[in-house]
This record gives sequence, C-alpha cells and structure tokens, in this order.
Amino acid sequence: MIKFCTAAIQEQKGVQVADFRYYHRLADEELEQRLSRSGAVVIRGAKWCGKTETALQHSSSVLYLQDPDEYENNMLTAQTKPSLLLRGDQPRLIDEWQDAPQIWDAVRFAIDKEHGFGHYILTGSVSKELELSERPRHSGTGRISPMTMRPMSLWESLDSNGSVSLRALFDNPQDAGGTCSCDVERIAYLVCRGGWPEVVAGGLDGIATSRDYVKSIAYEDISRVDGVQRNPECALLLMAAYARCLSTQADLATIRKNIKARQGELSRNTVSAYVASLRKLYVFEDLPAWKPSLRDKTRVTATPKRHFVDPSLAAAALGATPDMLLRDMPTLGMLFESLCVRDLRIYAESLGGSLYHYHDDAGREADAVIAMPDGRWALVEMKMGHAGVEEGAEGLLGLAEKIDVTVMGEPSFLAVMAPTAYSHQRDDGVLVVSPACLKA
Repeated sequence: MIKFCTAAIQEQKGVQVADFRYYHRLADEELEQRLSRSGAVVIRGAKWCGKTETALQHSSSVLYLQDPDEYENNMLTAQTKPSLLLRGDQPRLIDEWQDAPQIWDAVRFAIDKEHGFGHYILTGSVSKELELSERPRHSGTGRISPMTMRPMSLWESLDSNGSVSLRALFDNPQDAGGTCSCDVERIAYLVCRGGWPEVVAGGLDGIATSRDYVKSIAYEDISRVDGVQRNPECALLLMAAYARCLSTQADLATIRKNIKARQGELSRNTVSAYVASLRKLYVFEDLPAWKPSLRDKTRVTATPKRHFVDPSLAAAALGATPDMLLRDMPTLGMLFESLCVRDLRIYAESLGGSLYHYHDDAGREADAVIAMPDGRWALVEMKMGHAGVEEGAEGLLGLAEKIDVTVMGEPSFLAVMAPTAYSHQRDDGVLVVSPACLKA
C-alpha cells in the first residue's frame, strides 16, 4: 500500500514540516501518479531544486547515500550486496542514487520480485558518465518511471496568484482575465532571486545564493560529473557567455566568439565538453524547436534556444542585480523570457504537454509553443512593454496564418506574456498574460 504525507495533497499553501515550511509543488501530483502505476520513480533535476524534500513528502523511509557518517559503509554495501540498502518501509527514498549505481539493478530486481507499485523513489542531481562496469544492466523500462523537477515556478513560490489557468486557456481563452501586483521592478527581482526552495522558504539572499551556486558548479561539480578535471575560470567564462546568448539560437561557434571578445579563448572541443557537463548537471536546459506543417515551403529551424534551468543562474553568471537590469532592458528582456520559459515548462509538463520554440527563415517566430498530448497547441511571445506587446501580437497573428490548420488544427490561443498588472483578451483575440497571474 502506498503511503503519502498529507503535504502531497495540500492546496496552494505551505505546511509545516518540522521547522521548515514545505511549499506544495506541481511535482507532488506527478510523483503520486507515477508511484500509483510504477514500481519505482526516479526524480532528476538540478541540485537544490527540491527533489529530496518533495520525495520525503511521499516516503516512509529514507537512505541518504551521501551521509558522511555512513558513506563508506553504504558504498561497500552497494558493491557487495546492494539489496541490503533497500530494506525499510515503503515507499523508500534513496537519495543521490547515482553515487552507488548498483542500486538501479537492485531496485529493478526487487520490483520484479515484489510486484505492485510505489516501492521506491530515487533522486539524482547529476547525470553521470558511468564506467562500463558500473552501468546498469537493465534500463528499468516498465518498472522505474522517470520524472524531471526544476526550481519553483512563480505559482509554486506564491509569487503568482493563479488567477489565469493554463489548463483553462486551452478550453476557453476568454478566461484570461486577472489582476496582480506585477511590474518591471518586481520581475527584475524575481529573475535574480530565482525559484530555489531554500531561498523562497528560508528568506535567504537569492542574489548571493545564486552566485555561490554558479561558483560551486565551476569550482567543484563540473569536475566531478565525469571525473575530468576542468578549469573553473573557463567554466565561469562559458556560463557568462551562455548567459549573454540567453533566449537566442546562438550556436557554439557564436558562444566561443563571445568568450574571445572578452579576453578569453576556448577551443571548440573545450566548449563542447563544458557545455555537455553543464547539461549533465542540469544547469543548462535548452528549448527545442517545433516543426509544424506549414502552408508554404518555408524552412523551419531545428536549432534550440539557449536557456539555464533557472534565470537566476544566468543573472548570477553575468553578475547582474535587479538595479543593474533595470538600467539594461535588453538583458532584462532576455532573462524575463527565460523566466517565462521556466514556468511554462513546469505548467505544460504538469498537464502532460511539452514546450518548444518556433523560428523560420522568413523571420516568423514564437518564443514558446505549448503542445498538448491531445494535439492542441498555442503560441506565446514574451515582451517587456506596451510597444512590445503590440509587436508580439502582430507577429503571432501572422505566424498563425502560415500554419496549415488542416493538419495541425487551429491554435487554442495566442498569447503575449508581459510584466503587466492586468491579464486580458485583446480585441484581435490575442491574450495578454502576466506571469504573476498564471498557474497550471
């Protein structure tokens, strides 16, 4: 029988877990659903995004593999008889399982013997390159269900009032009405603070915390992910260059030129290797391209857009503060787009959908395309001011006319996301939505 903590079914409010306030996550419902149909669930995502704390809400026992008092014993047990580490009340949480990759096959084998669902939860913040001898012999397909967690969306951190529901917009776009206390100054703050649960719940200095996070990645984690010693200064240079290319389709050659222009030079192989390592650490999370059926023969790009898993890491890599961003609107605009992409990813995936971007050689684009599993889709642009909203609406209407609706169907809605206090539907049918009004 699966046992869940009551925090997993709370409404949008925090509940007390010891002295720490647990904020309800959209991942709570997803984890509950996956446990009800799979023997185990593996939760992946960036360090510090809340994987362990969320998993604890659904667990009856826990094994912390990185516990310094037990680490050597845990590693020895994993090498000799990993099934011993699985003993405990179920669902049993095994935190940072990749430190002892033998556990994967042990879990898979245990599920085959025990049958049923909801036995184990595995969490991991590093997609490690394992030695051939360490690699699991089985994929876990049909037994271990994978899910991804990210830092908190504005809805989860209570910075959105949720007056506009993404789910409802697909059914009735006229439901876009909502008000909130959102402006450019607030967006600059939220971009730099980020969606890190400890920052949100603990009242920490988000700017300092994100800068420490970036330095920790550069000086420690990037060399641990695959056992290759990497230069931390090069890692910092690369993350800053990536941040300067945020929300664009810059290729790695462009990122290299960006580094060289600032008195640094990295080879193509070095840039590729560092980018790959930062993806394994879930620091970078690019947005893939959408390829619809069009009315004409326009070529659609397949190049992804560059994004960090959280805009605060991009801001930290640039050394930006809210005040600095308010004096640099183009940079704030790129970071605002990345914040919206983070939230839309979380909301769309909680509904079973996926997020993409669109760009073609005729210059038509959509910063985000929400594709639902039933075939419905919507186009979204992110803009900072009134003039930008007008430009975004015009572009979306033009793009929608070029998509072959006999194949793709009509778009459920077109929307421009902006830091506005009012969310509404314009006379031309395009929605204007504030991220501080939106929820799944």
